[in-house]
Amino acid sequence: MIGVLAGGGAGYFLRPPAEEASPAAGTHAPASDAHTADAAPPSDHAAPAGDDHGAGATVEYVKLNNQFVVPVVEDARVASLVILSLSLEVGLGATERVYAVEPKLRDAFLQVLFDHANAGGFRGAFTDASQLDDLRRSLLEAARKTLGAEVKSVLISDIVRQDNG
Repeated sequence: MIGVLAGGGAGYFLRPPAEEASPAAGTHAPASDAHTADAAPPSDHAAPAGDDHGAGATVEYVKLNNQFVVPVVEDARVASLVILSLSLEVGLGATERVYAVEPKLRDAFLQVLFDHANAGGFRGAFTDASQLDDLRRSLLEAARKTLGAEVKSVLISDIVRQDNG
């Protein structure tokens, strides 16, 4: 089972589309302002955005240390395992606080992930945008209960489902 998980995880991490998803997730307003500064000469809003050097000036991204492994149970047996890597977008300077409460945060995230799995969220087309949006919203609520409003969003950086056959 460990070999299957390691192989599935390695295959998922090494595929090119996963790298394309990461920059798209980071293109929030500050990053687009930096692109606007390069493309548009008017300096009323472009100069301050250029001085901020993109998203790094106002937010930080904190990758949680370990992956989350979620069993999908069907007919009283584990039908598949879902493996996720999560990161948090937080206000500048909040990284240490995230790591200080990581055990509590992981517990809250696991509860959300188990509830999502039990509701059928990881069956079928589990990567559908509406499914992932619901999951992100629930994870964000859990993160804010633990860390407060400094959490801006929860990013699903990797997700893979390994079906047991």
